[in-house]
Amino acid sequence: MVDRRRKHSSGYGRPPWIFKGSALYQLHLVKAETVRACIPKEFRLVEAFGYTLGGFFLASYDDSPAGVFDELVVIAGLVWNPPTSCAWTTKVLVNSDEACDHGRKEVGLPSQVARFSKRITTVPKGENRKTIGFLNMIGMGAAFSDSRDSMDVQVTEVKAPSLKDSCSFNLTTIVPAFNSKKWMGPEIKMSLPSFSGRTEYTSNLLKYSCKIECRVRAVHPARVSGPASEKEQSTEVDQYECQNLNVAVMLSKPILALKFSCMTLQVEAPVVVSNCSKNSLRTC
Repeated sequence: MVDRRRKHSSGYGRPPWIFKGSALYQLHLVKAETVRACIPKEFRLVEAFGYTLGGFFLASYDDSPAGVFDELVVIAGLVWNPPTSCAWTTKVLVNSDEACDHGRKEVGLPSQVARFSKRITTVPKGENRKTIGFLNMIGMGAAFSDSRDSMDVQVTEVKAPSLKDSCSFNLTTIVPAFNSKKWMGPEIKMSLPSFSGRTEYTSNLLKYSCKIECRVRAVHPARVSGPASEKEQSTEVDQYECQNLNVAVMLSKPILALKFSCMTLQVEAPVVVSNCSKNSLRTC
């Protein structure tokens, strides 16, 4: 059974809610045993050979119901919703109190307020050639051969419910040299269905959809570091998996990164999902 009777915040107006900007959508292989503990018992994790597909969505919005703001969405993995699958999000970090409040109360997301600090640095000559090796293998390295800069994005949670739940990440991405003639990728339309809820602010399970129109192209995966030094990260990932699922997801192995440019994201009103069986996972 799906209950569509939900109230909507006056600040955001009535859905659908429209966000415009750009984003990096990065997919990771995440250990299923790490994720399974955070998935509601009604759901069955999509997994193969001990891994599920998680990652993150790093967006910068220049037009939205909450104005200009940044967002980092940590996606722990996929759960079955026949005939397809839906994402399960374990953390949303935004630098907007209004966006945080809306995510919590309207969409059922585990939203928290964070600081986003951005810094562009020059890549030493020759070093960028090494970083685009992945793109060279798939025939797209030429699009970044003129890149000379990288962007460091520091995301720090400022209002975590407890110290052990606090998140801090640094993401480093390649910044292509500006050239209006460079191909930004094909125009696509896609839908990303997701489950949410079971939080302090929303006890029900919800289902919602994000419809995206954008130009998309493959890019080199962002380099992610957590709260510890690089040396510590290489030897203590198992410890992170036990202490903080979100850190484990962010530090897991990236397999694909997509840059969304000229993006319009439309978020539909969530619906309440009830009486779901673990086997069928149908809204009933």
